[in-house]
Amino acid sequence: MADEKEVARVIATPAAVELIDKLRAEHGAVLFHQSGGCCDGSAPMMFPQAEFMVGSSDVKLGTIAGAPFYMSNSQFEYWQHTQLIIDVVPGNGGMFSLERPSGLRFLTRSRLFEDDENAWLAKHPVARADA
Repeated sequence: MADEKEVARVIATPAAVELIDKLRAEHGAVLFHQSGGCCDGSAPMMFPQAEFMVGSSDVKLGTIAGAPFYMSNSQFEYWQHTQLIIDVVPGNGGMFSLERPSGLRFLTRSRLFEDDENAWLAKHPVARADA
């Protein structure tokens, strides 16, 4: 039951974890920010932590494979009832995302939370990035 264990807002597939680990070995500490649909569509973008400034309107959804995962609060309003599942598929990543030269790209899949999961999440709100 969800009351007994934490409900993750974001998780990663084994393939995504493998790529995250590889990119962390190359670039050091990394983070994700779910793109809001501008230049590269709505995609999970990976950046070196030291080179990306998380905004005061961003929320932290969780951590995948040791990498914090953020999105804007306004975008979270649309996605709050879904678990994000970060996967990897062949292709080019976002223009500024670290995986771009790898021939792979991160992709967000999702599923709706069940009622008991939503109840747990309501008791455990996301943290604002500036908190």
